[in-house]
Amino acid sequence: MNYFLIAGEASGDLHAAHLMRELKLQDPEADFRYFGGDLMQKEGGQLLKHYRELAFMGFVPVLMNLKTILRNMQFCKKEIIKYRPDVVILIDYPGFNLKMAKFVKSNLNIPVHYYISPKLWAWKEYRIKSIKKYVDLMLSILPFEVPFYAKHNYEIKYIGNPTRDEIARFQAENPRNQSEFRKRNVLTDKPIVALLAGSRKQEIRKNLPLMLNASLAFPDYQFIVAGAPGISADEYKNYLTGFSTKIVYGETFTLLNHADAALVTSGTATLETALFNVPQAVCYYASGGKILYFIIESLLKVSYVSLVNLIANRLVVKELLGYKASVESLERELNEILNNSAYKQKMLEGYEEVRMTLGATGAPRHAAMAILDALKKKD
Repeated sequence: MNYFLIAGEASGDLHAAHLMRELKLQDPEADFRYFGGDLMQKEGGQLLKHYRELAFMGFVPVLMNLKTILRNMQFCKKEIIKYRPDVVILIDYPGFNLKMAKFVKSNLNIPVHYYISPKLWAWKEYRIKSIKKYVDLMLSILPFEVPFYAKHNYEIKYIGNPTRDEIARFQAENPRNQSEFRKRNVLTDKPIVALLAGSRKQEIRKNLPLMLNASLAFPDYQFIVAGAPGISADEYKNYLTGFSTKIVYGETFTLLNHADAALVTSGTATLETALFNVPQAVCYYASGGKILYFIIESLLKVSYVSLVNLIANRLVVKELLGYKASVESLERELNEILNNSAYKQKMLEGYEEVRMTLGATGAPRHAAMAILDALKKKD
């Protein structure tokens, strides 16, 4: 069969690549064309547009690059028409992908499958109308999305969480060797606290200074920054000057595998940290004080922000958001994690709940099976 995939970010490239690998195992005749990245390209097929040419986030960048975005959309439509795939598979990236779903279903009558749902449960719930109308199969990687969609009378399929697969694979292939990790990165013998300050410049600018200043209260630990792809070492220097903190690139999983604790900016990293069984504090600073915090809180449709708490449906890790994210609050929470054994144990028990809720590994395989089953039923 012929598959057209659209991934607009680095995480989508990763998940789509694993899906392609499973599709090839189950469909030896599989042929791919896609908007994606280097990892997808390694799986074969034809890369039509790299996600680096698509990744415009936020109102101002989108407005400034509107012509480029519209050109990319037209190019994508033409390529789908020319290729006439058996299915179009969309990976997250809703601003672009939902428009493609509408075009494909309205004009070509090709099945549209969505792997990794947009986070409608937190923001822009109105998009459910487009999904119900233009998406034939929604494959979810978060168990709490099933009841969310059910209340909108739309049935989806939970196929497991690929992050669990990725970490299980990493741990199987990389036996823990702390002395080698320390030697390779010129680290001391002090216990490690990982700093995961986000993947975007704006996140790093707001959160990393808080983390670094909080680290000064813990001289018996070494704090290591997980360098984000696309953020140069020179940019990090603006924040690290005056601190003994080091930075490692391309080793986030290895860092977490050796960390005693972590300070994490909200996102997928909170789930990764939990699956490595590393106690964490979650922070996401936003200027604007209490007024802006309460405005944003009233607009959000969920009780929590971190995936750990959302999956457990209770408070497992402390969320320091908006004005609550401060040097002092990070110090207090990190002190609890490092020095209060009962507090730490309760968090680790919550992590086990998260693992049980996510279920077994095998998400990409289950996704490929679901896609092929749906296509066979259509025939």
